[in-house]
Amino acid sequence: MQLTEDQILSLAPDESSRKSGRELANPSKWVSKGISDIALWGECQGSGSKPYQAQIDLTNTAFKCSCPSRKFPCKHGLGLMLLYARHAAAFTDTTAPAWVIEWMEKRTKHEEKKTEAIAKPVDASAQVKRKETREQQVEDGIAELLRWMKDIVRNGILSMPEKDPGFFSEMARRMIDAKAPGLAGMVRNLGSVGFYREDWQSRFMDQLCRMYLVATGFLNRNALPADLAEDIRSGTGFTQSQETLKSYPGVSDTWIVLGKQTSEEDNLLVEKNWLYGTSTQRYALVLQFSVRGQGLAFSLSAGMYIRAELVYFPSAAPLRAVIREQQSTRAQAAYTSCSGWLEVTAAAAAVYRTLPFDGERPYIVAQLRLVQVNGGWWLADAHNRMVQLKDGFKQLYALLSVSGGRPLDMAVLGREHVYEPLGVWAAGKYHHLSN
Repeated sequence: MQLTEDQILSLAPDESSRKSGRELANPSKWVSKGISDIALWGECQGSGSKPYQAQIDLTNTAFKCSCPSRKFPCKHGLGLMLLYARHAAAFTDTTAPAWVIEWMEKRTKHEEKKTEAIAKPVDASAQVKRKETREQQVEDGIAELLRWMKDIVRNGILSMPEKDPGFFSEMARRMIDAKAPGLAGMVRNLGSVGFYREDWQSRFMDQLCRMYLVATGFLNRNALPADLAEDIRSGTGFTQSQETLKSYPGVSDTWIVLGKQTSEEDNLLVEKNWLYGTSTQRYALVLQFSVRGQGLAFSLSAGMYIRAELVYFPSAAPLRAVIREQQSTRAQAAYTSCSGWLEVTAAAAAVYRTLPFDGERPYIVAQLRLVQVNGGWWLADAHNRMVQLKDGFKQLYALLSVSGGRPLDMAVLGREHVYEPLGVWAAGKYHHLSN
């Protein structure tokens, strides 16, 4: 595999990683370096006594590094790849050290297990029995959850701010025991709506109603349309095999990565990538998960364009998708924006009619500008219709700096009357603002 510098830099998770990667593409920074038919490796001297061990799987483009960074690829992986692109002749060592061999063997075994799992005949009767057992566990848990929710409504919600955190965490744990992690997450969100806010009551009831729809929907799943039933199962916490999903028909397009958001949950790095298809005018959410020391299947960076085939999860209003195939592209295809908030509202209403417990969605909206009203920030369209800027939006001053108060086409993420910008187009260039 031989990539150009532009292709390598397109793998960087952010601009600071690109800059650091360029700085590390210097032979003097590396204690050792080598290449084989399947791997690229090197030891980069950092501030500590022991150099960082960076390695790259050339077959599947995966990265691993002993540094503490949670970025994938980290600056050492980028620097190593750039160094090879610039000075390939300097990589004279072709005998992989033990730490590279061990990693590659683990990756090979993992791929073999995946292949065996796909090829292994499925015990249909045992599979049905496991499915029925879990569904019964979920139903039992939902019965308890509904009693808990009805008690909250019966006693009134004004006492909720006084509740001990255990009031919510205990029920969340009960949902985990009932094999309904999706409902567990909804319970945790219910307990963290922010009881210090003036409008906490409406937020609390909104989350309570969404949870009720998912819970009762699961009990009545057999009477629902197939796609909506899949949304209910997903909201409850059932997962679908991505390998099976990739056998379904896909959608090919030139996609722009509107934003990337990363968070850490129980030592698991969760990466949300919000995409827009320039030809199909469809939006997509691509989730990726990794643990420390393991790379991601695809390296996406906010603002980059990719030529890719996506497969959407079954849904009454498809949004989440997986990438079947991806190629970097320098093409910067045009986009189609909503004319203003009325068009966004109409699009969102169409989704709610089929998926009433839907969450946040991205939209591209034309000519939005920041305005301050009564001490709060709002996003106004060309017709002076406004929605509220999401509380705690960390890139406010970056947005003000780029826009200078001028209206700009903007990619936003949110639901109902609250949104946050993911990025803006200024001077013909997309400036991403997501964290």
